Amino acid sequence: MREVFPDAGFREPVEAAEIVEAERRLGQALPTDLRQLLLESNGVLGRTRVATVWAVDQIVEQNLRFWSDENFAQLYMPFDALMFFGDNGGGDQFAFVQKPQRPDVFVWEHESDSRRWVANDLHDYLGRSLRVGGDDWYRL
Repeated sequence: MREVFPDAGFREPVEAAEIVEAERRLGQALPTDLRQLLLESNGVLGRTRVATVWAVDQIVEQNLRFWSDENFAQLYMPFDALMFFGDNGGGDQFAFVQKPQRPDVFVWEHESDSRRWVANDLHDYLGRSLRVGGDDWYRL
């Protein structure tokens, strides 16, 4: 990945036990591609140091917050079908649909509460978000 995306930032990988603990806390398995990526790099930073893919602890904390925050429940449609894993640095979040489980990546736009398709899978998402200019690449 470093050769294809030289501007991206990578971290030390997580241990398998950390993923098992994250899945226990979330009450569900991480998508296979996300799990594999975390075993190679605990998150990915984009060109402007935006968390294109969050570290495993942030994945857990953000999803638990989105799934249980009462203020969010009053403002937005339910988030329980989504598993968030990254953001654009400006409030929009990227997620996998978990119910029904599918490999596609969707963006949740916080101003409108819209959820729309942006990539076929994690690999496609990384290609689009790390290649195309700007942190709002998905709006092009």
